[in-house]
Amino acid sequence: MSEAVFISAVQRITAGHLDLGGVITVATELVQAGQPSLAQQIYQVWIQFNPEHPQVYVAQFNRAGLNLDAGDVAGAKDALTQALAVNPEFLPAYINLGGVLERAGDLDGAIDQWRTVINKLASVTGTSIGYAIAALKQIGRVLADHQKMESAEVALQQCLTLNPRQYDVLGQVLALRMGQCKWPITVPWEGLDRKALVAGIHPLSMAVYTDDPMLQLAAASRYNTEMVDLQPEADLSCDRRHAAIDLNGRRLKVGYVSSDLRDHAVGYLMAELFEVHDRSKVEVFAYYCGPASTDGLNARIRGAVEHWTDIRSMTDAAAAAKIAADGVDILVDVNGHTRDAKTGLFSRRPAPIQVNWLGYPGTMGGPHHQYIVADPWIIPPDAELYYSEKVLRLPCYQPNDRKRAVAPERPTRAEADLPDHAVVFCCFNGPQKISRFMFARWMEILKRVEGSVLWLLHSTEETHERLRGYAEQAGVARERLVFAPKQHNAMHLARYPLADLFLDTSPYGAHTTASDSLWMGVPVLTLPGRAFASRVCGSLVSAAGLGDLVATSPQDYVERAVALGNDPAQLVALRTRLEAGRDTCDLFNMDKLVDRLEALYGEMVEDYQQGRLPQPDLTNLDAYFSIGTDLDHEGVEMLAVEDYPQIYKARLARRHLLRPLPSDGRFWTEADMVAAEALVGGVTAAVTPLPRKRAAGD
Repeated sequence: MSEAVFISAVQRITAGHLDLGGVITVATELVQAGQPSLAQQIYQVWIQFNPEHPQVYVAQFNRAGLNLDAGDVAGAKDALTQALAVNPEFLPAYINLGGVLERAGDLDGAIDQWRTVINKLASVTGTSIGYAIAALKQIGRVLADHQKMESAEVALQQCLTLNPRQYDVLGQVLALRMGQCKWPITVPWEGLDRKALVAGIHPLSMAVYTDDPMLQLAAASRYNTEMVDLQPEADLSCDRRHAAIDLNGRRLKVGYVSSDLRDHAVGYLMAELFEVHDRSKVEVFAYYCGPASTDGLNARIRGAVEHWTDIRSMTDAAAAAKIAADGVDILVDVNGHTRDAKTGLFSRRPAPIQVNWLGYPGTMGGPHHQYIVADPWIIPPDAELYYSEKVLRLPCYQPNDRKRAVAPERPTRAEADLPDHAVVFCCFNGPQKISRFMFARWMEILKRVEGSVLWLLHSTEETHERLRGYAEQAGVARERLVFAPKQHNAMHLARYPLADLFLDTSPYGAHTTASDSLWMGVPVLTLPGRAFASRVCGSLVSAAGLGDLVATSPQDYVERAVALGNDPAQLVALRTRLEAGRDTCDLFNMDKLVDRLEALYGEMVEDYQQGRLPQPDLTNLDAYFSIGTDLDHEGVEMLAVEDYPQIYKARLARRHLLRPLPSDGRFWTEADMVAAEALVGGVTAAVTPLPRKRAAGD
């Protein structure tokens, strides 16, 4: 049938009876019939017979798209170049040519094409601004991906001058500032005040920005509402009325959706999990949505799961339909609100039970995930109000790979530019996790431990200089900051023992980096807060048998670091304890973790079968978001504030008197409502200032 359509179209083209619109229609029909090569030939024939046609550039542009879909990067480049030769003002071709050059590895050429779009804007129209925004987004993305942070920030800020209400771009700019340790993070500029900037912070970055779990919940909820692509009900690929889960005669089907089952921190954590799963009970499905990968870790995971499906090129609807067709009972979201996430897929509810675990350290804040997996340390019972999901707990929430590769050759301190006879404090967390408050504590520690150095992970030279400048302002010589070049994971692990003590960050602490450090025998000092990301390291350290390294306050953190830095014998004793307990502690007991995880899956199934499947309650989260974004988190460190709930309660009371709020079981209860309404005229419900900081030793 397709061949007949093709032959007829060729005959009409050669006779001069098929215009460009007709060619596009025929090509589209051929593509839909699974014959893209015939569609490509149709365009080529039409171009051959109509070389002087004023719109031949459109045919070349469409041909380039088909080339790209077929993986023919050179052909796509040639077609777009020819399109621009005919019409140098056709801006979409520059945007696409930039993408083609990026795929070919010519990053400078790609950026030149996108900058051409901006330079060619002769008039300000909705369409032209749209092209400029698209070009600037591409420039910012490519520069950031290649660690050119300053230039990426400039491009994205230009993008915001054209439209300051681009939620996604604003989030990228603020994340770039965090990654460059540009304090304060939220510096208002024309059209965007501090509240608007805080409102634009991505949920993952919000965990870096502040230890305010209520704002993190509200920000995740807003992100779900504004950024997740919810299609009309008629377009949903899965029926939400799932059949009962009947496990008679079959195993439980568990699917894991992740972009990180490769050479990535999450991949390193999960590799052994898939090998330990009890195949007599669980049938394991992996749905991969990350970049193309052929590394050893990716191959290992592919070999360990029973069913591997690459959903990178699928739409959310198509991927959801595939998962539903596979009959998955429990679908685990290993991305959450991280890069390459598939939240739109989960919004279609392809599985009856959907779980948030591991990849994202916080609540999804949406209606699509019924459970979050944590542990008693990360989410104690009194903290469940900060999560939209029902909390289920493992002994220690983080899996670990006991087979992780460590390079046999161990570098010396001299080879790593470290002093041989001084205390080496290290922190191999990303620079975005370094807060102004924590850096000030580190400088106090260095000043009180003579000759000590702080060993940080390599970033950009601009960021290194910025941190050295901050150190000098604090009275610490710049050479006492040492930056470790990035290395392959096996080599990176091998150099950990050169450090004496790992100093954790706050409010977003060490996760994979903490378990790596503990595995290599380097103790970790941590300062937990209230939110998920700030409590993970405390869980890991405790599960490794070093619960005495969990500080109780900011000042306690400093005092413990100083005491350990001035007592080498204590540091040796901590290493000895770590090494003695490594093979038996909960942190590295994968058999125990997987056994308990499978038991949790059983509890979820029982909830479903008994009609007890939890339903997320998102009441009043818009009010919490408005209140939280009003607070000055960079002026006052939230984890050091006492009576945290009162910050919200006072403001909720004022809001309630202006416009009634229903109770929500978080900070706004029936009792709070009654108390607020008893006030005459709402005078005493005025907003109170932030409570004082905790005193040392509180």
